[in-house]
Amino acid sequence: MPQLQRLAVTATQICDRKIDLTREQQHYLNRVLRLQAGDRFIAMDGRGHWWLAVLEAQEIGLIASIAEEIAVNRELPVEVTLMAALPKGNGFDEVVRQATELGVASIVPVTSDRTLLKPSDQKVERWRRIAAEAAEQSERQIVPTILEPVSFDVAVKDCGQKYRFICVARGDNRHLWDCLAGFAPPQFRAGTGAPPLQRGEQDGRELSIVIAIGPEGGWTEGEVKRASELDFEPVSLGSRILRAVTAPIVALSLVGAVFEKC
Repeated sequence: MPQLQRLAVTATQICDRKIDLTREQQHYLNRVLRLQAGDRFIAMDGRGHWWLAVLEAQEIGLIASIAEEIAVNRELPVEVTLMAALPKGNGFDEVVRQATELGVASIVPVTSDRTLLKPSDQKVERWRRIAAEAAEQSERQIVPTILEPVSFDVAVKDCGQKYRFICVARGDNRHLWDCLAGFAPPQFRAGTGAPPLQRGEQDGRELSIVIAIGPEGGWTEGEVKRASELDFEPVSLGSRILRAVTAPIVALSLVGAVFEKC
């Protein structure tokens, strides 16, 4: 199949193998991508489904018909939640974009003791649009869930993932790589030759990870202590001090290196 443009749609737009395109989507396909009636593109619902779609012109504007479903497997075989303290400025835009490209399943924006940013509803909607665009660009099957911002204490208390890590810049904590490689079963590890399981499956049990990344200046000692009391393991990302927007990339790259087949 030739390289086709991708478009994220919602499940509510699909009915009787037709896709009801919004005005913004029609403009994007027709004016930006220069697609015409009869041209094909890939529609993705952000929940794991891809379809080959064909543009059609009607009096009300452009719609799309579904020609066939496309079977793809582009997701990590582990469900990863990024719990990230909000950096200053627009740094979280890049965190969302790059974490999406690296396979994150959900992102929890966190306000911490050292957080300066107080995000508005418009910011959250912007992050969700960025996630959708990044999922299209990186050919993801799902669009990561961007949750509403919460305080650090609420985030760690409500955490439901089995494996929990909080990244700490200094100290003699175990490296995240060693932690991941220690519990990853052989069929998940890169280069084993074993067929990959479906995302989130571990011998019938869900394999889920949460990684907490701090703001500029890192987590406070009190935050690390409170997280540790809730079964978060303090881990290291290496000997260098990383920026708040760099650390998530390193952490998620390590997840991919351990769990994706080379």
